[in-house]
Amino acid sequence: MIRLCLVVSISLFAAGAGIAQEGATCAAKAVSKDGKALTGAAKASSMKKCCEQSAVGKDGKKLAGAAKASFMKKCEAGT
Repeated sequence: MIRLCLVVSISLFAAGAGIAQEGATCAAKAVSKDGKALTGAAKASSMKKCCEQSAVGKDGKKLAGAAKASFMKKCEAGT
């Protein structure tokens, strides 16, 4: 039973790190054509677009509902 709890804890920790990296990846992609970092509404729009494109489940299908909302919130917050 202890091993099971340990395995579940480690897998949840790894999943959280993957989501955080996705947000950081989208933040890194938020640059203008001349290579400068975007700010304000332009950055928010770029982050939203990037996060929506990467909101895909393990089975390859797009996320929907609460799962998508949760993913988007975490992705857009990841800087």
